[in-house]
Amino acid sequence: MLIHPDIDPVAVRLGPLAVRWYGLMYLLGFWAAWLLGTRRAKRPDIAWPEERVGDLLFYVVMGVILGGRIGYVLFYAYDPSGHWLPASDPLMPFKIWEGGMSFHGGLLGVLTAFLVFGRHNGLGFFEIADFVAPLVPLGLFTGRIGNFINGELWGAPTDLPWGMVFRNAGPLPRHPSMLYEAALEGLLLFALLWWFSARPRPRMAISGLFLLGYGSSRVAVEFVRVPDAQLGYLFGTQWITMGMTLCLPMLLGGAALLALAYRRRG
Repeated sequence: MLIHPDIDPVAVRLGPLAVRWYGLMYLLGFWAAWLLGTRRAKRPDIAWPEERVGDLLFYVVMGVILGGRIGYVLFYAYDPSGHWLPASDPLMPFKIWEGGMSFHGGLLGVLTAFLVFGRHNGLGFFEIADFVAPLVPLGLFTGRIGNFINGELWGAPTDLPWGMVFRNAGPLPRHPSMLYEAALEGLLLFALLWWFSARPRPRMAISGLFLLGYGSSRVAVEFVRVPDAQLGYLFGTQWITMGMTLCLPMLLGGAALLALAYRRRG
């Protein structure tokens, strides 16, 4: 049995300003995306100017932050009785210092950013999406490490030797599900996409593989991750979660994109 290290979620305090580890993990993920993007842009089959990567990153950052927050408010901002929090507190969506981000909302925000950026730069949607997809998993990895530092999003109780006691989850050892996600949707998915995108692929194929890879990784971990207390399990089951439900369109869309990409090439 392991004990979660009691890490102060605040990395640095500068008077009234508190710099949190979770925010630093976001910055680290964006920096990694820029670093990998500038390298990827130099490939002969891509040949993007380096400044385009920086411009695109700005749009992506805005999509992640705005979409992630809006997605959390729409999908998760409920109290235990099922009451939608903004209905009684209209300022709740703006209280980002209280936490609350949704990957699926962030994904929708990023897809919107692709549309806007592509329109302003004369680029096709999937030209941008296929470029960005291999850069995303390291950001997912750093985000899940931020969850681990905060001691949040833990899993169900387990008697496995790597079960971990979290300070806010009672005395029982639990699956460190945020580390499972860091490994699967972060490191493993990065290795898969970086290898797959190392040579030219049909348009949409890289995006399709990303959707399939993330969706299957997230669904696998959802089986051992405790759902958000205000939502619980859905549809009267003891295993279907909001995360699983939101991943279903990703799985179907990823499979469809891969099939269409290779059918068109043939």
